[in-house]
Order: sequence, then structure tokens, then C-alpha cells
Amino acid sequence: MRRKLIPAVFVLSCLLFLINMNVAIAAIRLPAIIGDNMVLQRNVKVPLWGWADPGEKIQITFQKKVFECIAGNDGKWSVKLNAYRAGGPYQMVIQSSTTHLLIKNILIGDVWITSGQSNMEFGIQSERHGAEAIAKATDTLIHFFYVPMSFSLQPQEDIGKTSNDSPNGKWVVCSPRLLGDPKWAWHGFSAIGYYFAMQMRSHEGCPVGMIATYKGGTPAQAWISIAGLKQSPAFKKYIATHDELVDHYESANADYPHQMATYQDALKQWTAEVGNDYEAAKKEWEIQVAQAKSSGQALPPEPKPSRPAPKAPDQPAGGFGAPSNLFNAMVAPIIPYAVKGILWYQGEGNGDKLADAIEYRDLFPRLINDWRAGWNQGTLPFIFVQLANFRAHAKTPSEGNWPWVREAQLKTLSLPETGMIVITDIGQAETIHPLNKEDAGLRLALVARQLVYDEKIVAYGPMFKSMKIQGNKIRLTFNDVGSGLVIDSIRHSGSTELKGFGIAGDDQTFVWAKAVIDGNTIIVYSDQVPDPVAVRYNWGDNPPGNLYNTEGLPASPFRTDNWAPPLTAQKP
Repeated sequence: MRRKLIPAVFVLSCLLFLINMNVAIAAIRLPAIIGDNMVLQRNVKVPLWGWADPGEKIQITFQKKVFECIAGNDGKWSVKLNAYRAGGPYQMVIQSSTTHLLIKNILIGDVWITSGQSNMEFGIQSERHGAEAIAKATDTLIHFFYVPMSFSLQPQEDIGKTSNDSPNGKWVVCSPRLLGDPKWAWHGFSAIGYYFAMQMRSHEGCPVGMIATYKGGTPAQAWISIAGLKQSPAFKKYIATHDELVDHYESANADYPHQMATYQDALKQWTAEVGNDYEAAKKEWEIQVAQAKSSGQALPPEPKPSRPAPKAPDQPAGGFGAPSNLFNAMVAPIIPYAVKGILWYQGEGNGDKLADAIEYRDLFPRLINDWRAGWNQGTLPFIFVQLANFRAHAKTPSEGNWPWVREAQLKTLSLPETGMIVITDIGQAETIHPLNKEDAGLRLALVARQLVYDEKIVAYGPMFKSMKIQGNKIRLTFNDVGSGLVIDSIRHSGSTELKGFGIAGDDQTFVWAKAVIDGNTIIVYSDQVPDPVAVRYNWGDNPPGNLYNTEGLPASPFRTDNWAPPLTAQKP
């Protein structure tokens, strides 16, 4: 009797295994960006997509209407829902012959992407007013999605999986507990992104979804697709780098463990022989610096290690900075999720070398056009942050690399539906990460309100328009003067004269100039330049300019000349 039962049990087990395997194959899979708590973009036909068995029929039920599609030969399916007004919360059912998925707490409102490098990544927990902002973060109509940091040589369909208890890689609802979660992003969600979201909630009233995809220390070319880079022959060096990484990936990956082991051994030896003493010297130096500052004495020289630390081996796939690697892993997976616009803060990673800073005027517009092509939402609004002031205070009126990045950003405003904020007044000389992110978020919101929501407000500081030589002086006119031009006395305490202006003659040598406000124009002159031909304003890494409009918005750095950049950055 027992012998007869064994085959029956075996057959039944096999059948159950096959059934379960079939369910697993046929089950609908959704990208991480589609799930509970998601915010759908209002007033556009909403795209949804996922994967199932080839030929599987998919039904989506939302707002009392059923939408249907069939998975293609590659298993991917997609559908566009209707356009909806702001509201929620709602539920959605996505089902096939074997799967029934319920998505809960869906809001409809405006969705914004925050992207770039570390100043956009800078978390609310570290911002100067972050503790107060976190305590008041009770608006449950703000939802967040943080894309975990990753890189890839090839475009990815989805972001990497995260643990169920992690807030990363899934839609989450604003709360003090969430914003204070130490496991969320880098010291919490982007401080700039959060302050912007608060402004949008206040002025537009609809739910707001914020998608964060950023990574510190990264250059623009890492955020552009290979197809986008191929649009310009000027970027063939990046294509060559990418192709070389692809061609040598297998051998590099095989050798990587050995290289890492060698590096770790060398690092241990360096730490024992050099590193420990160097760290102790640095701590002592920091104490001496604090004492020198408090007593007004000269700062002691910073200690240096007796020999450099060993360098870690390169990642087989090129790491976060390699061409297209961030687009592939952190942008491609969320396309074509419908959004209202994009907020961007990046450029530091392209400003270390003068050649890179100059190249940015071609690279940055290419990035914007590439993202717009990917989303296929027309001229998707793109609002960006001009680089802040940083490093030692300018000693001459024309020096450094960052002015050329700022000019590239300024010229990018020639693209339609773009906007820019100026923050050369809220940076910090001693750190590339200024603690004040609130003002940046507020200024981004001002531009969005004017550019995207058509509010009749002053959103920009003075923008150079034209110049006219009048004897030994130059008269400048501006756009966006608002209620008038003023000398700032809030961020530049004690200022009674305009600063930041340089003037030059045909010799192209700039000297500090006197500048006075005359109505809505500015007159610039210097006794050292009797025959002036050009003016530059705030043309340094950390410039002193204090020109604003009455609305409290700073003027953008500019130059009136079109002289070629120097072979190397002009240093004091």
C-alpha cells in the first residue's frame, strides 16, 4: 500500500511545483517607482509599466475605469491612464490571470525630480535649520522617493532592491520620524528638495512628490546617456572611455579582488607607519587653528602626511564618475514616470580644471536635452542652481575656474523652459557644502512659480543686458531689476558701496572698479583704466559682489567681453 502512495505523492508534489513556478513566472512585476504612496503627475496622461509573461493580459483599474494591455515578447507591458486633477488618496488594482496587486495611498499632484551632486544630496538633518524643519515636517501630502546610489555600464530597467525596513527605494510619506531617520539617504532627504516641496505645497496647494536621484562628487557626463553623448563629436572621449570599460570589464572584474587585497594591505601598512601620526597631527592642528582664530593670530600651516596614502583600485565598471554610469543606474529606471519638472544642482564636479569648466557650456545643455528626450514630455521644465561662492575670497576681479562654470550655466538659460537661481551670497569659503540650503530651496520655488505656474512675481535677481561706453566709464543695463537696484546690507553687513566689479581696457587686464547705481543702470569706472572696453562682475570662485534688486535677489555673475579664456585659470 505504501509503495502505491509514494508515486502519487511524488506526482502531486511535481504538479504543485510546476504550478508555483508558473505563477512566479507569470506574476506581474512593477518597477520600484510604482507602488504604495506614489504621487502621480496631475493633468497629464499617466504612464505605467512593468513586466509579466510574454502575451499576458494586464488590467489596471483606477478611478472606476479599466485599462488593458498585453505584455510584449520581452515581457514588458505599458499603458497610459487618463489625465487627472489633483487629489487622493486613491487605490489602484493591477492584475493578470495569476496576480492581483493592490496599490494604496496614491496621491495625484505635482512630481519633481531633484538631482545633481552633493549639494543637492546634502540632507535636511545637517542643514542649519534642519532640526526645526524636521520637527515641523507633518504634511502628509508630501511624499518622497529616494533612488539608492548605484552605477552601471548598461541602462537598467529598475533600481536595486532594498530591505523592507529601509525607506530607500520606495515611496514614503513625510513625517518628523522619516526626515530624522539616520538610515535614509545622506543625513536625510535633500534639504533643498524638502524646502522646495514645502513652498510648492504652500503656494500650489496640491500634493507634491519628490524623487531624489543624486550622488556627490560626480561630473555631468556621468548623468548623460551614451546616446546623448553620441549626439556631439566633442564628447567622443567619453564614448571611448565607456567602450574601453565595457571591453575590459570581465578581465578587470576578475582581477579586482586581488587588487583590493593588495590595496588593503598597503593601507594597513601606511596607517601604522604614517596615518596614525598624521591624524594625531591634524587634531592638534585643528585645536591650534581654533586658538589662533580666537586670539587673532596667524593660522598655523596644515600638517601633511610624510607620504601619500595608497590609492584604491579603480572599479571594474568605472565607478560613479564614469560616462553614463549614473544615468544608466539612477535615471533610466525611473523613465518615463511622469513629472512636473527637474531641479538640478551640479557643476562642482566639472570645475576643478579650466578645460572642464569651459566644456560645461556644451555638456550641460546636452544633459538637459538628453533628459527631455528620455522623458518625452516636450520641453520639460529644468531649473538649476548656479554655483555658490567657495574657496578664498577673490583678490582680483578676474580669477578662478568656477566663473566659467557659472557662465556656462547662465548661457544655458537660452534653452526654452529653463530657469536658474544665483547663490553666490550663501556659500562658505571654508566648505564646498554650505549649511544654508533653505534659501536655495526658496529661490528655486520662486523660479518654478514664475516659469512653470505662470505667477506674476519677481523670481530673478538682476541679469546683465547691455553696456555702453561713455568716455572713461561704462554704463550697464539689466533685466529683472524688480523694484530697483540696491546694495545689499543684509548678507554683506556694512556695505555702502557696490563691490565685485572689475574693468579692463584693450590689454584685457581687469582691475577693481568703482560702481554706482544710476536709476536702473550702473556706471563703472576706474582711474587706472582711462579707455575701458569691458566689465566683469563677481568673476571669481568666491567673489564679493553685493548687487541685488529690491526684492532681495542677487545679480548673476557676468562679463561684457567675449575674450577667450586664459590657458590656465587666473589666480591671485
